[in-house]
Amino acid sequence: MSTPLPKTVEFPSLGTVCRLGLASRGNTELPADAVHEAIEQGVNYLNWCGTENGMQRAIRELGSRRDDVRIAVQLESRSAEVARREFEQICEELQSEVIDVVTYYYVEDQEDWDRIHEPDGAAGYLEMLKSEGRVKSIGLTSHQRPLAASFIQNSDYLDMLMLRYNAAHRGAENDVFPITQGRLPVVSFTALRWGALLRPTPTDPPDFVIPPATDWYRFALAHPAVSVTLMAPNDADELRQNLSLLESWDALSPERHAELAAHGDRVREHAGRFP
Repeated sequence: MSTPLPKTVEFPSLGTVCRLGLASRGNTELPADAVHEAIEQGVNYLNWCGTENGMQRAIRELGSRRDDVRIAVQLESRSAEVARREFEQICEELQSEVIDVVTYYYVEDQEDWDRIHEPDGAAGYLEMLKSEGRVKSIGLTSHQRPLAASFIQNSDYLDMLMLRYNAAHRGAENDVFPITQGRLPVVSFTALRWGALLRPTPTDPPDFVIPPATDWYRFALAHPAVSVTLMAPNDADELRQNLSLLESWDALSPERHAELAAHGDRVREHAGRFP
């Protein structure tokens, strides 16, 4: 029998979080009812992309259940004044005075990080919000793994990290996870590699059967440094397929893990390379 994966994780300042999170994207058609369905089944980490969509409506409809859900957003602003306007707009659009997780959106170079921490930078403003209880966790979203790892090593400022990790993009296993594991939570995204892991490649073995989406989420969740993996389904049907993972929360066997990693290598080779 397979060993069950941990289904929940403890986040500093957030409490217990389901390791399968839900994210929205600007081009999806996920209705509010489907988001509520996910919450009913235990999903309580919602990453809102900032556009008017079903997740936004579901969050606005939470009412007394708001405290049971962790809402995450990404902040594009680098200066305090612009961050203030952006944050207040987010709160207005979600009808929530508290945002559980705010990550700096795509910090891709040292200059960006330095600007955030200047005297009039966004860092001071977010720290003030955190002291007031309006923000519970401050994080970083980046594609630049070694740079993000250096920020974490050299600063006690960050509470969490959000980055890409999937079977085709495993660089974080060497660049980031040895630093973050045991230090701060990691939320991973693009577990399906934008759908490419669900498609065949020209060099697949003759008898290879494409694994379902749930196995690719299992792959990401299997790494002990990954606290939460975000799913971003296109619609309610895809969401329900993903939620079936909650009914069978078993880890991948070593053989299955190796099979998925091999397909990830093929996808990386044929679907285009990313750092």
